Amino acid sequence: MTELWMPGAARHDIGDHAPTDGGPAKAIAHITWDRTASAAKPAALVPYENLLGYFTGSGRGVAPHLLWDPFTGRVAQFVPATSRSKSLADGAGGTRTNRAGSVVLQIEALFFPHCTVGSVVYAQLVDTPCKGWSEILAWVRSWGVPDRWPAGDPVHAVRDERTWESEAGWYPHKGVPENDHTDPLTWPAFTGGARYEPYPGAAFFMSHGKPAIGKVSDLFTRMGERLVDVGCGRYRVGPGPKLSVVDVESYEAWQREYNATHKKGWTGAALKWPPGPETWDALEVPAS
Repeated sequence: MTELWMPGAARHDIGDHAPTDGGPAKAIAHITWDRTASAAKPAALVPYENLLGYFTGSGRGVAPHLLWDPFTGRVAQFVPATSRSKSLADGAGGTRTNRAGSVVLQIEALFFPHCTVGSVVYAQLVDTPCKGWSEILAWVRSWGVPDRWPAGDPVHAVRDERTWESEAGWYPHKGVPENDHTDPLTWPAFTGGARYEPYPGAAFFMSHGKPAIGKVSDLFTRMGERLVDVGCGRYRVGPGPKLSVVDVESYEAWQREYNATHKKGWTGAALKWPPGPETWDALEVPAS
């Protein structure tokens, strides 16, 4: 059952509710990035209470849906799920970034790289305890947001207007049109029900505008095995972890098969490498 207010989150309703525009359900991953630190010069984490006071006070104009403390599991919510929040830049005349979906759930993790809590330095968000993540993920899933990164994961994401307008899923701030932030850098994995590998983004499969032949990843092995399973493998040996021309040929065969079976009407580049999010999800590559 969908809940406008996340169960277990402290409700701090700042008002100023406004509807979203409809379309693919999205969640946006942010970090607060309150201070600039480095491995050589770490800095103390900003207190949760400071951010809570900011988003309910002078910063209410940029408040997200959720403020999440991954060290303690505390979560505060500022607007209901069906309202837009205002954490994304929204340029005049373009996509209404904060409204571009049936929901556009924005989650700000209290974190910046090389923050210290006690005597421990945390270089990445995924290094933290990530307390409360499973509860947040369950709530986001309940609103129809799938466990996938259509524009690429927080490391590989690219900003692509067409993907943004048409694909449901999680987007890092780095992958949202009209925005120039590079956060969150990392994000916890989809757990407790994710059976298949989320789409890693087109950039993962490319190098300098061409297929990334020679790139090594276990993901290519699992992808190739699924291509064999669906009758599109062109392998004499393998598949293996090093991306090859045969992997490319096999995936393009799968794109043609999917296009014909589902009467998509794709032509040209739509049937060529790299994999796209729709055919990738349909291939159901097992999660590692």
